[in-house]
Amino acid sequence: MSFPLIARLRLGALGLALSLPLLASAQTAAPALPAPPTPEAAATLQWYLLDPTADRVMGVSVNRTYQELLAGRTPTPVVVAVIDAGIDTTHADLKRMLWHNAREVAGNGLDDDKNGLTDDVWGWNYLGGPDGRNINLEQLEETRLLAQLQPRFKGKSRAGVPAAERADFDLYLKVKKSYDAKVKENTDRLKQYSQVYAENVAVSDMLRLKLGVERIDTATLRNPPTTDPKLRQLSGQLYGLLLNTGFGSLDDILTEMKNGLKETQDQLDYGLNLSYNPRPIVGDDPFNVKQRLYGNADVAGPDPLHGTHVAGIIGADRVNNLGIMGIAPPVVRLMAVRAVPDGDERDKDVANAIRYAADHGASIINMSFGKYYSPQRAAVEEAIRYADSKGVLLVHSAGNENENLDQKLQYPAPVFLNGQRIPNLITVGASSRDNDAGLAADFSNFGKTQVDVFAPGNQIYSTLPGGRYGNLSGTSMAAPVVSGIAATLKSYFPELTAADLKRLILASAQPTHTQVRQPGSDKLVDFADLSSTGGIVNLYRAVQLAQQEKAVK
Repeated sequence: MSFPLIARLRLGALGLALSLPLLASAQTAAPALPAPPTPEAAATLQWYLLDPTADRVMGVSVNRTYQELLAGRTPTPVVVAVIDAGIDTTHADLKRMLWHNAREVAGNGLDDDKNGLTDDVWGWNYLGGPDGRNINLEQLEETRLLAQLQPRFKGKSRAGVPAAERADFDLYLKVKKSYDAKVKENTDRLKQYSQVYAENVAVSDMLRLKLGVERIDTATLRNPPTTDPKLRQLSGQLYGLLLNTGFGSLDDILTEMKNGLKETQDQLDYGLNLSYNPRPIVGDDPFNVKQRLYGNADVAGPDPLHGTHVAGIIGADRVNNLGIMGIAPPVVRLMAVRAVPDGDERDKDVANAIRYAADHGASIINMSFGKYYSPQRAAVEEAIRYADSKGVLLVHSAGNENENLDQKLQYPAPVFLNGQRIPNLITVGASSRDNDAGLAADFSNFGKTQVDVFAPGNQIYSTLPGGRYGNLSGTSMAAPVVSGIAATLKSYFPELTAADLKRLILASAQPTHTQVRQPGSDKLVDFADLSSTGGIVNLYRAVQLAQQEKAVK
């Protein structure tokens, strides 16, 4: 779950207050274009495919790699599973790239491949019910835990609790503190958002009236129809603001603010609602982690925005002369596994999603989700070990709360319960376009021991539902950059194991010693101290290393 961060900017003599949502994940950071971009526009918008030396932006050298190292070589098929909120299977830039279960006949209502799941042609949905309904909004894990523990411990002291129950009592106190803080935070935010949104609507209406226009967009602001010096000054400032943030008009900004209001209200109404429980839609026993056969075949779900964007970063069609280019070659296929609601995912669903992907041929699994409590952690770790036995690499986003993960774990964690490092998991933080103080994305989690590497995750342009395209920001976008690199390596060097892929990807990230703002603060730190590798992944260097190792063998 992500939370918009408000930055109030007071501009010009009119005192215009604009509250721009700086979005950490799963949210549009700029409006989606109604039509695919031209190849020239896409080349600029997809900065993360560019080369740090040649193009002077902190991309991962995808274009250079295909031009210089992979030209003329034949890739082999690879399957990448996207465990997410769903994928728009009709998107023109994705539909040819989707994994297809060849042993299943679409729409016949039969379990043709005898795996216990009916019509799983494009993957599976662990948030769906047998009647076709789907979970969209869910509780946070703190809410679920508090709802379970509060009847047992409310009003009690630790001394009054039997020794055998004190661990649960301690968890109750910890969860309640976190829950109460989030209720207050969202209540305060809703009040602030509502007031600022109303102010900005009023100012936007006033500006339209004074300029005599219907729409305050970049075309109007570039040459405003007024001789008033104050209005012209303000128009110039707003024009620069829109260009820098990727918005086309003030209406687009107000739409994003309205979306932020709704997200905050939803958090209070559903995510933090102790009595809300959508799980009967699925009809399973959510506490039975051994239960495997539930869900439905709707891999898009009610809101496939996040998963569609993630999928495009990994493998949007590179040869259809349309829209954008994914990182992976066009023989890579994307398996959709829906397990992430708007709220916190359940460990049971994550474990089953990992198992489904491993059993159906995925070599790489992208996991752009996370939370800070994991009551069924053992089940997820068992699934991760199972995936390791099948040779599957897992790529996980580090999270968007600017937390130091060396001090506070986010789940799935990079270590097992026994403290052992998970060998087939890469944890990814988010970096930005420019090699300056903002190189580490302000929202990104970090950690010298718990985060492996950084990858581009700020203002990432990719596919969106309905044939659209747009920018999203978050470690949710950084993880699929790494998954795309892993898929490319596996496709051109099929002999590589999951351990090999991880080793090469981490080795490609050369330490970068730029002084950057530590995420969430103004403190300057060495970028190399924010992860174990100290750098940003790079496909060119990873392919070079793979070629060198192959030549030696």
